Amino acid sequence: MDKIVKIFPSPYELAEKFAEEMVRMIKESSNKKKTFAVALSGGSTPELLFTILRENFAESVSWKNVHIFWGDERCVPPDNAESNFGMAWRKFLSKIEIPSLNIHRIHGEDDPEKEASRYSEEISLHTGKRDGIPLFDLVLLGLGEDGHTASIFPGHTGLLYSDKICDVAIHPLTQQKRISLTVKVINNAEAVTFLVTGNKKEEIVKKIFKKDPSALNYPATYIVPVYGRLNWFIDKEAGKLL
Repeated sequence: MDKIVKIFPSPYELAEKFAEEMVRMIKESSNKKKTFAVALSGGSTPELLFTILRENFAESVSWKNVHIFWGDERCVPPDNAESNFGMAWRKFLSKIEIPSLNIHRIHGEDDPEKEASRYSEEISLHTGKRDGIPLFDLVLLGLGEDGHTASIFPGHTGLLYSDKICDVAIHPLTQQKRISLTVKVINNAEAVTFLVTGNKKEEIVKKIFKKDPSALNYPATYIVPVYGRLNWFIDKEAGKLL
């Protein structure tokens, strides 16, 4: 596993540089006549990223070669303000030329168990495989103040060790159900990138990077790509204790 850490002065500059990196990866795949499978995340930093992609790269990228998935989703309808798909659609996907069949949303409004199974099948159908596991070109992740990533929460170890592609998660405080990729699938990706901003993340980032024993309680610690590279794009607030 290759690990790359980049620290930026602001969330906007972080998102701007990552947009350039993501576009470079997509163009490399297009030049090789390959599709590019990416799992998006929710949150304020991806929202910045989507705005930059829309404003700067809507017409310069062959989006027809990109297949869009999500790393996790709340079990809400797509027009709900909490929907990760809804945010990406409003800020980005509805503004670019991409075939509707290339957008693979999680149906958060459906029965969670059935949808986790259905979405697993859809991922299998539209991605490559490595070691029999779906192979994403890129997985985007955030980092919660409790050390969670995707919808894999501390104390909920099922998704850390699940053999499934997707599974149902429950938020420990709100009890809201979510659907999430499992660690097995995330760690099989060609590239996994954490986008982390804000001073509320500084302590978590420090403990993960310094291999503090308490970091074993954080699901993000277990994101260690087997073959691919791990990228951390961090703003100076989140990284100031490094």
